[in-house]
Amino acid sequence: MTYFLSLLADGVLSGAIYGVIALAFVVVYKASRVVNFALGEWAMFGSRLTAAGWHGAGLGLACGLAAAMAGMVALALVFNRLVLARLIGRPLIALVMVTLGLGALMRGLAPVLFAGIPAEIPLPIPVAMLELGVLVVATDKLAAACIAAICIAAVAWFFQASRTGLAMRAIADDAGAAMAAGIDIRRHYGIAWAMAGLLCVIGGTLWTFVTGGGFGVALVGLKVFPIVILGGLANVPGCILSAILIGALEALATGYLDPHLGGGFGGVASYLVLIAVLILRPHGLLGRPAAERV
Repeated sequence: MTYFLSLLADGVLSGAIYGVIALAFVVVYKASRVVNFALGEWAMFGSRLTAAGWHGAGLGLACGLAAAMAGMVALALVFNRLVLARLIGRPLIALVMVTLGLGALMRGLAPVLFAGIPAEIPLPIPVAMLELGVLVVATDKLAAACIAAICIAAVAWFFQASRTGLAMRAIADDAGAAMAAGIDIRRHYGIAWAMAGLLCVIGGTLWTFVTGGGFGVALVGLKVFPIVILGGLANVPGCILSAILIGALEALATGYLDPHLGGGFGGVASYLVLIAVLILRPHGLLGRPAAERV
């Protein structure tokens, strides 16, 4: 039972970090209906910018993180202004190909831009195993999950209580009606992409805290897509719930099934659950079908 609970706790903590990166997807999709297939590359780029600010420029963790956020927000705004704004009204495949192309470009540029800069971003706390009753958790993962929970709560508050968040929800429900009500859609698209940039910096940096970082952070995007689809794409609570479930599922599958089925089955388990859920609930756990006037 102790082993089971420890695996479960570890999975839940990982799920909290997944949730931050998944929210970067949901924020953009909720506002603009754009599917960002470069999400993993954004998280990787954000973490490498943080590492470059810390190790390369000697800014320290806080200032390096702030510089990385500023850089990713600038990238998001430029990408939205120069590329996506010109594709409004174009076929969906055009938007998909643009994000795929951006991801490939970021993967190619990262080794050149960050050559010779260490990727590690250690937390300023001692790394040890903490015993909480029958549970044993790593202090670095616990601290990263607490930071992730604060970010998730802030995003949830933003959409529920702020005027900008309410405007973005209105755009998600009906962009035409929101424009008729005087909401500047292009401006809020930019805000959504800027938020995605911030969340990718935080999520990528937290993931680097607990895994060691490097260009492999880009692979976390493959873990996030089942989460956002299970949660319902534009559903923030569903995204958080599915992130925790997927994190727990991966940890349990890795602990119990990998020794018998071979390493790596934990990563496959989330896609098997995704297929099963899509068969039973095509709109996700908390998603709902779009209402259509007939």
